Amino acid sequence: GRIYYEQYSMKKTKIIFFGTPDFAVKSLKVINDNFDVVSVVTSPDKKSGRGLKMNESEVKSFSSDNNIPIKQPENLTNEDFLNEISSLGAELFIVVAFKKLPKEVFSIPALGTINLHASLLPDYRGAAPINWVLINNERITGVTTFFINEKIDHGDIILKQEILINDNDDFKSLYNKLSVIGSEVLLKTIKIVSSGKAKIQKQGDSKDLNLAPKLNARNTKINWNDNTDKILGMIRGLSPRPGSWTTLKNGDKEIRVKILKASLSSRRSFSESSIGKVLINNNQIHIYTKDGVINCTKIQLENKKEMLAKDLLNGYKFYDNSIVY
Repeated sequence: GRIYYEQYSMKKTKIIFFGTPDFAVKSLKVINDNFDVVSVVTSPDKKSGRGLKMNESEVKSFSSDNNIPIKQPENLTNEDFLNEISSLGAELFIVVAFKKLPKEVFSIPALGTINLHASLLPDYRGAAPINWVLINNERITGVTTFFINEKIDHGDIILKQEILINDNDDFKSLYNKLSVIGSEVLLKTIKIVSSGKAKIQKQGDSKDLNLAPKLNARNTKINWNDNTDKILGMIRGLSPRPGSWTTLKNGDKEIRVKILKASLSSRRSFSESSIGKVLINNNQIHIYTKDGVINCTKIQLENKKEMLAKDLLNGYKFYDNSIVY
């Protein structure tokens, strides 16, 4: 009732924050500035790079710098871990860019567990919403806060915020914008949930919803039989990471390359035999599609730094070669 919620509004809500990548850091900072973050739960450190050095998450780095207690459980249902987080007395759990939480975890706090998702739910449920809205050439996206339940990205919605997608946006720029907007919406969400004034909305289900599945080698490979707009959307939506890729012939060798930036060179129809042809023109790499020509301006070879097409052409020749399917 009212008395139960008023006691939360008169003091700083105690929160445990779950998150890993830099996308979550802006939210963590805002929450830490306004509430009592009693602990952060983040992924265990991972070995990466040539020297297999242990790398800690961006959320862990921020937490260390700001003296926030850190937990890095290998198993979220471990009894000791569950007892530890239960004993901290947090009224609310916040999740931003973290793995699926089991019911044993999300059911602990009195006020519930809230997730920030980088799309306008129920559209683009899944692991990679920012990538997929760009791949699909959407004009509008946004963020959603919702209460976590047992089905991924299906919980009751608390708040939504829309933004327009700019023609020049790629994954990196949209990711940065949504991390800022997400932190602001999350702050509003926590305030209304802590005061007991949240008006929740059930998520609808429809066959027409877009999904945002995890990215892999198959769904990030460019299909040059697609139309030009779809290919350009894919390049934007996967740049700079993980990068849309294709395989070019360089003499007798096949070279896997990521195309990180491209533009429409011309729009006209071509025969099937022209699709995937590579034309070098004025130090530019042009590739034919069925309804246009794409100018690939920024490219990255495997295990190399990204470079401009004109610089790549100093060491590689692709004259009259075709895409390898």
